[in-house]
Amino acid sequence: MSDVAWSEGRWTHDPAHVEVVGDGLVVTARAGSDAWRTTSYGFVHDSEHALLTAHEQDTAFEVSFDLDFSNQFDQAGIFLRVDPETWIKAGVELSDGVENLGAVVTRGESDWSLSPVPSWAGRRVTVRASRAGNAVTIRARVDSEPWQLVRVAPLDASAVVHSGPYCCAPSADPLTVHFTSWRRAAADAGLHPDG
Repeated sequence: MSDVAWSEGRWTHDPAHVEVVGDGLVVTARAGSDAWRTTSYGFVHDSEHALLTAHEQDTAFEVSFDLDFSNQFDQAGIFLRVDPETWIKAGVELSDGVENLGAVVTRGESDWSLSPVPSWAGRRVTVRASRAGNAVTIRARVDSEPWQLVRVAPLDASAVVHSGPYCCAPSADPLTVHFTSWRRAAADAGLHPDG
């Protein structure tokens, strides 16, 4: 596994503020920023702050951040983008006052899934996106606890994909996230652990 330099990525939309602090990156998301397409709400939001670089086939990326959210729909994690209508965001989102681990998979329209993780508040979260075959496998963990499977989603093996850390602040208040690392590794060997 190797570190990805923060300077390697390019923002989809510039955050309100970005600062390198030690080895980490502190990012302030603009109030009202979000990524969503149509489903249930009827709107398209394309204003997320995602720092992306090329995500080759048979490669995994990991993004770590300190979880400290306070406003409805505050969110951070990893973002994978093919084009404006084909993308995935996965990580933790504050929904109705509870931290939730989840993903939004978008192919024309968005598909959202969540699972409550209130015990993760105030801790370090790592989200991993592993690209192999015709899929991307999303896993996450808190601190050094075991990985949890978040989502397996189709992803064309021939697609040009860019991925990296992201955050959004859909409410009326900005959000500041401390990203502690961004790393690249070989893709996971399989979907399930041996044994």
